[in-house]
Amino acid sequence: MAIRIIPMFIAIPSFALLYSMDEVVVDPAITIKAIGHQWYQTYEYSDYNSSDEQSLTFDSYTIPEDDLELGQSRLL
Repeated sequence: MAIRIIPMFIAIPSFALLYSMDEVVVDPAITIKAIGHQWYQTYEYSDYNSSDEQSLTFDSYTIPEDDLELGQSRLL
């Protein structure tokens, strides 16, 4: 009996969260596009400069632990 009840307690909040994530935001403050590549990530802020219709794009590389200096951040 408990084997059937426990998954129900997990499933009901999960479905509520799933459907609430499907809501569309009408006017977002900022739009960020994150693209994961094999060895780095690309981030694009499409509405950074809306007057020129250009976007701010940059790549983020992970530094290997052997190349890190003391106090340096691993993600650039």
